Amino acid sequence: MASNQQSYKAGETRGKTREKTGQAMGAMRDKAEEGKNKTSQTAQTAQQKAHETSQSAKDKTSQAAQTTQQKAHETTQSAKDKTSQAAQTAQDKARETKDKTGSYMSETGEAIKHKAQDAAQYTKDVIKGSRIKLNTAFINK
Repeated sequence: MASNQQSYKAGETRGKTREKTGQAMGAMRDKAEEGKNKTSQTAQTAQQKAHETSQSAKDKTSQAAQTTQQKAHETTQSAKDKTSQAAQTAQDKARETKDKTGSYMSETGEAIKHKAQDAAQYTKDVIKGSRIKLNTAFINK
């Protein structure tokens, strides 16, 4: 009977061992599944954070580009305005100089015209005076 009892105990021990092994394996599977889930969740969080960081950098770069473009436009417009203003000032000064030169030339022309008229009148008077003297000289002879 000892052998039956030993067989019984051996079977009982084997059953308990299998049961404990099954429980340990189940606990290990649960722990592995839990680790897998935590790793997956951490990976998703990291991926989401990387995407947000990338989007933030993209937004900042876009904003900086817009700011740079706006400043370039303002600088260009300012340069255009200053150039236009300088051109207008130069044109006004040229017109003023032309007017002054024209006025001087006009005054000079008028003075020359009067001198010529005076000279012509003098010449006429001289000729007229010479004729009178000639006529008088012929008459007296």
